[in-house]
Order: sequence, then structure tokens, then C-alpha cells
Amino acid sequence: MADRKLFAGHAIRRLRRQAGLTQAAMAEVLTISPSYLNLVEKNQRPLSGSLIVKLAESFDFDPRALAAGEPGGGEAALRRRLADPMFADLEIDRNELEEWLAGAPGGAEAFARAFDRIGAGSAAAPGALDSVGEVRREIERWRGYFSDLDTIAEKLADELRLGAGDLYGAISERLRVKHQLTIRVLPVDVMPDLLRRTDLHARQLQVSEILDPASRTFAVAYQLAEIEARSEVDGLVKGAGFTDRAAERLYRRHLASYFAAAVMMPYARFLRACEATGYDIELLQRRFGAGFEQVAHRLTTLQRVGARGLPFFFVRIDRAGQASKRFSGASASPLAEAEGRCPLWQIHAAFDRPGKLVVQLVELEDGARWLTLARTVAPQGRRFGAVAAEFVVGLGVAAEHAGALAIARGVDLKGEATPIGLGCRACGRGHCPQRSLPPAGRALVLNDRERGVSAFTFGGD
Repeated sequence: MADRKLFAGHAIRRLRRQAGLTQAAMAEVLTISPSYLNLVEKNQRPLSGSLIVKLAESFDFDPRALAAGEPGGGEAALRRRLADPMFADLEIDRNELEEWLAGAPGGAEAFARAFDRIGAGSAAAPGALDSVGEVRREIERWRGYFSDLDTIAEKLADELRLGAGDLYGAISERLRVKHQLTIRVLPVDVMPDLLRRTDLHARQLQVSEILDPASRTFAVAYQLAEIEARSEVDGLVKGAGFTDRAAERLYRRHLASYFAAAVMMPYARFLRACEATGYDIELLQRRFGAGFEQVAHRLTTLQRVGARGLPFFFVRIDRAGQASKRFSGASASPLAEAEGRCPLWQIHAAFDRPGKLVVQLVELEDGARWLTLARTVAPQGRRFGAVAAEFVVGLGVAAEHAGALAIARGVDLKGEATPIGLGCRACGRGHCPQRSLPPAGRALVLNDRERGVSAFTFGGD
């Protein structure tokens, strides 16, 4: 398992000010020195487990707020925003960013909201993309892990498991007996454009015959989430404070899907299976009756305090390189956050090897190394002669944590890695023959008497 240090000085400072205490007074309550508290508030010391317990015991304080409230989504998310070309000449380094977060967390949050509102430097009008972006930021604010939903889903999964070995059958029976909803599988001609539908008048959950077993189980678990996790979902939605109705509905859909996946892959059992199999996704699929994408996404949510899994990131792209799903979770990986992707990253090559895992060790410009894997997935619902939609799901984990993975066997995690960037406009690597555009904020250097391997030579190269 991977544990990371928790820096939350902004949250501690806000709590202290709300309580009307000086640093000395709060330090006395917590039985620590004022100088140590000062370092904690400046994010120069992480929060220890014992200090978190003291905070919870001494103040009206929910420890989950520490993980959910980093200004602007935290340091990695702010770095991503500051990589925009409009800030290229400012050369804001890591120390400045850390000082900003420690000294003016409210200002950092205000900057993040303003930047996101104008569409990452564009004057785009509010619309569907804004709704998707709002929901994604709220999910990342929780680092993709929703403790209350996971706990309830795990308890429910244990109850269902005691009742029957077949999860789909057990959920169907619970819906019928407890909620008076029957399951009806309908021909694709009856529901040509739908995969599932709830008919409250007929008291039926109608699912398309085109769904495979894993998707049918997910569909009935999703219906159960809408009924039995409603109050928890309502609380999370209310806490998000969305002003946009579409964003609220998208968020509800994500939370219900999260609950459904947690019922299919209960936290403790799933984590034990991950550690026992070396996070072997194909084996986990068979063990939990889930699809590849379902398992891949679940891997990004294993962030329970005291029982954390490896910090994976997840991204799903189409052949044009557009990302339809992105979850950085606890990894804070720029490979999930960045708008652009490098053609040297073999996530794109997976399209040429349908159904096969493509494994690659990559290194970013800052020296961070990631072990990544990618595989094609096809959405449910395709009929003969219809458009054959196809995506690639990419997963990755920092190389320093990757030794526990089954796919890492035989890979020298400290050996040669493919140097990649975050898309040409954000990449400062010189002499790259694959480069399509010069990096933002760098002056072109043109020499009529020379032609390098790259079409663009630029300042600092």
C-alpha cells in the first residue's frame, strides 16, 4: 500500500481562526509547541495521525475535510493551471507556489475558480463543458474516494453475499422484495437507443439484452444506489454547492455509479485481492465479475485511511486523443490532468492492438517516472452495422510504487524510460522528431543554413 504525507496547513489555520484562537492557545489545546503548529500551518510539516485524532477530539472537526479541501485542488492542480501559455513568462517555481498555498489559500482558491470559469484562458461561454469541468473538479476535490458511500456499499455487499452467491440475482431479488421493482430484459428492438430505463408506473427496471453480464450487474446495482444511497448522495451533492442543474445531475450520476462499483467490488475484499494478485486487472475482472474499465476506475478510489491501495491515475481517450474520462485520484499525475498528450506515450498505440495490454515506462520533463498500461475498450450497445465506437483506457502509477504490480515483473523501473511530455505546447524537450508545435512561451530560433531533426528550434533548447 502507498501512504502519502498529508499537508493541510490551510485547513488548520481556518479551523483555528474559526475557533478564535491564537497559535499559542491552539497549540496548548493540542499539547504541541506553538513553533510546531506554525510549521504545520505553513505546510512545512505534515499532519501526523495522532495530531489528526487530537483535532477531531478537541474541535468540532471532520478529518475528511483535510483531504477534501485543498485550495484549487492542491499544488498539482494549480501547477497544471499555471502551465497555461498566458503565464509562461512568469516562471513561477515550486517554492513560490508552496508559499502561495501556505500564505494565501483563499487567494489560490479564487485564482483557480476564476481560471476555470473562463475556460483555461479562453472566453468560452458557459455550457456543457463547464458542467463537466465542475463535476470533475468536485470529484478530484475528494480525490475520487467517497468514504460514506464505500462503507454503506460494503455492508450491503456483505448482506447480498450471504443471501446468494450470484450478485446479479441477489440484487434483483432485493429490488423485487424490498422495493417492489422487477427486472425485465428487453429486446434491442424495443429499446434501440437505451441500455436501461426505470419505469416507475410499471415498477420495472428495464435493461437491454445487449448488455453483457458485468454491465447488467452494474445496471441493477446502479438502481439500488438510487434508492438505498439517496440520503448520502443528497448530502454530497448539497455539499458541492453546484449552481448549475446539469452539473448536479452529472454528479449524482457519478456518485450512483461509484456506489454500484463499490457493491460489485467491496473495498476490503477488493483491496486484498489487488495486493494478493499484484493488481492483475484481468484476474480481478474474473474474480469480481466486472469489466476492464470498471476495475480500472475502481483502482483509483482505494484511499481509505489506514487501508490505502496504490495511487493510480485513469484516463480514457478516443482515436483523436480527446479525453472523455480522467481521474487523477491520489496520484496527482499530470498525465491525467493535462489537456494534451504526447504521441510517444503508447496509450495511443493500444488502438492498434485491440484487447491487448500495452505496458510502458515513461519519464516526464521534471524527472517523474510512471509505469503505465493501456487497453482498448468498447462501449456496450453496438449493433451490427452501427458505428463501432472504441476507446483506450490508460492507467498509471508512479514508478516508485510500481514494484508491487504483476505487470512490472521483468521491467527495470530504474532503467531506461521513454521521455515524453504533456503535449507539444506544454513540452520543452528539444530535438524531438515527433514535435508538431513549438512550446508555448518559447521564442523560435530560425537558421536558414541549418535544419535539425525537429521542425522547431526554440530558445533555451
